Amino acid sequence: MVVIRLARGGAKKRPFFNIVATDSRNRRDGRFIERIGFYNPVASGGEEAFRIVQDRLTYWQGVGAQLSPTVERLVKQAGKPAAAA
Repeated sequence: MVVIRLARGGAKKRPFFNIVATDSRNRRDGRFIERIGFYNPVASGGEEAFRIVQDRLTYWQGVGAQLSPTVERLVKQAGKPAAAA
């Protein structure tokens, strides 16, 4: 099954996550099919904390990919300001 989840990168104590579509049997930071965004939990100032390519997310969900709980939460949080604006 294809799952959309976070793959950790960055330095020690400075996490950076890529949002990737991958086979659920692959390791967290291992091989992936496509990178569709990123999440930077320690973004400060004018840095962008979260970005996802919405049309690729829609495509992967359309072919049956499941979102991990964390990615689902991030997408919902990012969607709220856009809906209010």
